[in-house]
Amino acid sequence: MPELRKDPIVGRWVIISTERGRRPIDLPRPEPPLPRTAANCPFCPGAEDKTPHEVFADRTGGAWSLRVVPNKFPALKIEGQLDRQGEGLYDKMNGVGAHEVIIETPRHDLTLSDLDESLIERVLVAYRERILDLKKDTRFRYVMVFKNQGAAAGATLEHTHSQLIALPVVPVNVAEMMRGARHYFEYKERCIFCDIIKQEIADGRRVIYENAGFVVVAPFAPKQPFETWVLPKAHAATYEEADVHSYRLLANALRTALRKLNTALASPPYNFMLHTAPFTDRGAQHFHWHVEIMPTLTKVAGFEWGSGFYINPTPPEDAAAFLRDLET
Repeated sequence: MPELRKDPIVGRWVIISTERGRRPIDLPRPEPPLPRTAANCPFCPGAEDKTPHEVFADRTGGAWSLRVVPNKFPALKIEGQLDRQGEGLYDKMNGVGAHEVIIETPRHDLTLSDLDESLIERVLVAYRERILDLKKDTRFRYVMVFKNQGAAAGATLEHTHSQLIALPVVPVNVAEMMRGARHYFEYKERCIFCDIIKQEIADGRRVIYENAGFVVVAPFAPKQPFETWVLPKAHAATYEEADVHSYRLLANALRTALRKLNTALASPPYNFMLHTAPFTDRGAQHFHWHVEIMPTLTKVAGFEWGSGFYINPTPPEDAAAFLRDLET
């Protein structure tokens, strides 16, 4: 059973996951690994028996176009009770949660940005459906949806996919973001993200793309070069409660952002994260859900780990101007 342990100094929870340590990629190999081709890919059609039984699928038109399956090597396990307890001054609990993989397409040769907007929309709707289902479980307080594209960004399989992890605690980064947004709201009685959107659209220097429902920007203080945010123009705290028609516009904005980054940076490895309000903050006036895309272009080293600062050699105004002018 995995275990959650709480750092008593900063309050950050750490997952001690013994199951993840048993992944084949982590074990010594007497021979080189098999090439990552469709012939031996567990996410390709015909290999459904190589994954756990699906929890969601889109079979519009017959064959599946998208599948969601439990992660074969989960960071957390769905079974069991939290069993919160102390060990002296330390706090811990059982590593209960859900860890799922969203297989975005049956095509092994495509990435998310290669898909048509209608297919990306299906991926985004799958996120929504899984969050709505998992939030019914009273053990969970937060669902993190994320994507690792490329080995340097943490992907262990080539076939394009994203993941979600349902957690019994709110991650410290999310809690810090919520606190900052709440403090701003208490002072100004406005959502800070709504104010950012208005200012960025009016200013224009950091806007990369916008459509009727979303704006893509380079944030004012990016942690990494070419960090990119996708924000809904209308205020909403929770991703899964957005108007169902908005996911097509999100698909357009996300696809455009990814394709611009691919063109500018020669298809870099990247991570993206969906930030939505915790289950205890449904309808929050101070928070605004959004997507962050982080190309893997620099390495975090001793100064960053020790200080919490990030060193970014690329001004966001320059990155935005470069991306804005690119055709997709």
